[in-house]
Amino acid sequence: MNKRINEYLDRLKDELKGSDQALVQDALADARDHLTVAFENALREKSGREEQDVWQQLIEKFGSPAETASAYREAEARLGAPLASVRPARPKSFLAAFLSVFTEARAWGAFIYCLLSFLTGLIYCSWAIVGGSFSLLSLLFIIGIPVAGLFFLSLKGIALVEGRIVEALLAVRMPRRPLFVSRELTWLKKFKALVFATRTWKTFFYLVTQFPLGFLYLIIIGGLFVLSLSFIASPVLELVFHLPLDLMGDNVFTPIWLLPLVFLAGLILLPLTLHLAKWIGRLHGRYAKAMLVGD
Repeated sequence: MNKRINEYLDRLKDELKGSDQALVQDALADARDHLTVAFENALREKSGREEQDVWQQLIEKFGSPAETASAYREAEARLGAPLASVRPARPKSFLAAFLSVFTEARAWGAFIYCLLSFLTGLIYCSWAIVGGSFSLLSLLFIIGIPVAGLFFLSLKGIALVEGRIVEALLAVRMPRRPLFVSRELTWLKKFKALVFATRTWKTFFYLVTQFPLGFLYLIIIGGLFVLSLSFIASPVLELVFHLPLDLMGDNVFTPIWLLPLVFLAGLILLPLTLHLAKWIGRLHGRYAKAMLVGD
């Protein structure tokens, strides 16, 4: 990569110091791609102009690092994560605050994520283990390095996909562009950069642990949600349709005098489940941010 572009990116990174790490990654990737293409095209069409003049003219159009950083901060303030700006009015009473979870997009987003993470976790974990094992075995042969390199690149792609899911459902700002690697590096140096990058192994660990975490989320949130609905519906199911309540595999009929309490327990358990899902979503968002963003 051109030395001037490297210097520009270093200055841009300094200007963005203190900003969200996902924003910094996106800004550097965008600037690198735009400046590289624009500078290469300008050099081909420079018509006798000096390279320094071409660069100065390009920066006048693109903006200085300080101007670019300011533009990205302004855009981030307007856009950000899809659900991050959705903040419901603070309820005045405890009961209103407790029940307001039904109208919170973040709570439902976290609820959907807890159910979805079992499926995505199964896919991620299977690919990480099977692909990693195959890549390790392939290193015994001459094709091993390209195969392993493709596997590590796939981890970066999966991390971007997972980041988009986390951002959409958990309202955590995640990278929208991959962390760039200098195009001037040889393929062997790029491979070494992938292998020895801390983020590569953090991503691998995240993908492997996503399955047990997703399974746990599904059991807790899915189980409580189904249980709360069964409690709410129990008076109608038992008195009208004569269907027993299924508790831990045992079919039992609830005493009539206890049905109102079971119904009330279901009404309380349902919003509690959404509050718990929201709390889990907040914790998992921080975990995803720590493992999938930055070096």
